[in-house]
Amino acid sequence: MSSNTRWLLLLCLTQLFIMLVFINYSAVLPLLKEEWQMNNTMAGSIFSIYQLGYILSGVILSTLADRFSIKKIFIISALWSGTANLLFALYAHDYSSGMLLRALTGIGMGGTYMPGLKLVAERFPGSQRGKAIGIYVGSLDLGASLSLLVTGTTASLAGWRTAFVICSVGVFTGVLVSLRVFRDYRSVPLRRTPEETYMTAVIKNRPAMLLILGYGSHMWEMYGMRSWLAPFFTATLVQYGFAGGKATGWGATASALIVGMGAFSTAITGSLSDRIGRTKTISLVMAASASISLVFGWLINVSPWLTLAAGLVYGYLIVAESPVFSTGLTELVTPAYIGAAMGIQSLVGYSLGMISPTVFGWALDLCKGWQPVPGITGEWGIGFATCGIGALAGPFFMYLLKKEPASSKMASGKR
Repeated sequence: MSSNTRWLLLLCLTQLFIMLVFINYSAVLPLLKEEWQMNNTMAGSIFSIYQLGYILSGVILSTLADRFSIKKIFIISALWSGTANLLFALYAHDYSSGMLLRALTGIGMGGTYMPGLKLVAERFPGSQRGKAIGIYVGSLDLGASLSLLVTGTTASLAGWRTAFVICSVGVFTGVLVSLRVFRDYRSVPLRRTPEETYMTAVIKNRPAMLLILGYGSHMWEMYGMRSWLAPFFTATLVQYGFAGGKATGWGATASALIVGMGAFSTAITGSLSDRIGRTKTISLVMAASASISLVFGWLINVSPWLTLAAGLVYGYLIVAESPVFSTGLTELVTPAYIGAAMGIQSLVGYSLGMISPTVFGWALDLCKGWQPVPGITGEWGIGFATCGIGALAGPFFMYLLKKEPASSKMASGKR
């Protein structure tokens, strides 16, 4: 095993621990809805405010990563998110306090994902970058899966507050592991030419902005789906006859399995994009994922086992193209401005990822109790359809990108 591979696996282990706070709120959303007397729109907005916190810090810290120590940004941000999540466990008692403390957690998470991604991009050459970033993003998806599993299982046994405390302990463990990741870290010196500015390198870089817009449509679909997946399975199991607490625990477990599928798909898709090209890979995966989003919510009317089987395919596809977007961006932007470009990517992607959970919840409230035909529940079908409609923009942006001459800088699949 090469030194680069060992380093990458250690970074992935770090992220597994840090990601325990990532979507732990979704695992206990049904419990908090009842405890805090929230409707679906309110419940979704707490997830959205987390995204807002991520955006505020992610844009700033990703840009600063071009100029300041990634080590300090990464470690301080992780400690912040773990502490804010611990405060949520101890002091969140209603909608307002939940909104505030969840926003603070998001602020901390904004300084870990993109800076870590920049580390991987710096360490691996272009011919290996797709696979390396795919493995890195896969560890994030596995961490998100564990976030649901650990939180849902612990909450069903010892309450949601205990579950959140355990997640924070996991983050602090990840910080300790990260000290080994950064033990021999040396920042890469970046050269800027006089004619190159933030505007020319990023904002006026049409190919990069098309890729970022495609990433935004991906995030709209993925975060709308992820934020409501556990509540969807809880509702499915309640409808099937499970008691509320048991349905919450098993719903979180099913959701964890589905989200965990991304740990396999990202590495595979990253390698595939090295072979057949970035834009083609993104277009194929997003078209397939959007198709499932448009029909998945209707599966609440069938067997939970069939819904789970479809969900595993859904979970595999919905995140598969994520590392391809990030890899492509590193190929379209000069190294001196990669952090800044990732900041814009965070701004666009997580802004849409912030809005979609609330739109999903609004759709559920709007269609609550709707049955297109007697005995067929329709509200969840409409909710998940809001994710799929947004995802359909992704292949369109890739079509426009493929027409740009600069797209030849990306892996074309011809080498």
